[in-house]
Amino acid sequence: MSRLQQLPVALQRSLEQRSTLKVIAGLMNFDAASVARVARAAGHGGADLIDVACDAELVSLAIEASGGVPVCVSSVEPEQFPAAVAAGAVMVEIGNFDAFYPQGRIFGAAEVLELTSRTRELLPEVVLSVTVPHVLPMDQQEQLAIDLVAAGADLIQTEGGTSAKPFSAGSLGLIEKAAPTLAAAHSISRVSEAPVLCASGLSAVTVPMAIAAGAAGVGVGSAVNRLNDELAMVAVVRGLRDALSSAVTARV
Repeated sequence: MSRLQQLPVALQRSLEQRSTLKVIAGLMNFDAASVARVARAAGHGGADLIDVACDAELVSLAIEASGGVPVCVSSVEPEQFPAAVAAGAVMVEIGNFDAFYPQGRIFGAAEVLELTSRTRELLPEVVLSVTVPHVLPMDQQEQLAIDLVAAGADLIQTEGGTSAKPFSAGSLGLIEKAAPTLAAAHSISRVSEAPVLCASGLSAVTVPMAIAAGAAGVGVGSAVNRLNDELAMVAVVRGLRDALSSAVTARV
């Protein structure tokens, strides 16, 4: 049985239908109040998955605040994962790496593969998502995705929002912001046996493009977690949900 079949049925279905919406609280966001706001917005807005920092208490908090939306935890330290899984996380994720780039911390292919192997040794049966660093040339991103699946990754995530340099206003600027991760999703989905989650720099304008590029779902963080008003956060999540639903309807 595929490890993905251990996920909650609704989450499995969203991946199969290529309509998964993951709302990201932030790999380095250990602020309980902030995570609770994001989780509530994710629950009210119709998200399929919440991504929180790798902390057992945050996992429990997110599950409760969201009304039971499945939780994924993100880290670059595999030894942190087991406690979060014990607290109820249904998935673990290596990356994404956006938070580290401003510090000058770069993850290469060999290190990401090594983190994947360590995680799989610690948690042989848990669903594992791994981010492909956008700093690699596209052909190397493709090869790393293939190698990661061989090493035990169940999902591949793309990134690229931090490298984008949008210079236009409005919708054009949003497309420019998402271009690197959209390009990665297009390239990697053609070679990866695992579903691809497109993340980093996305908005309601660009999530349908991610699905058209071959992604099975999207991860959206700053468009939601940078807001302070919960009603606005819920509205953004619902807008993302509607955009994904429209993309699915357009494919049928």
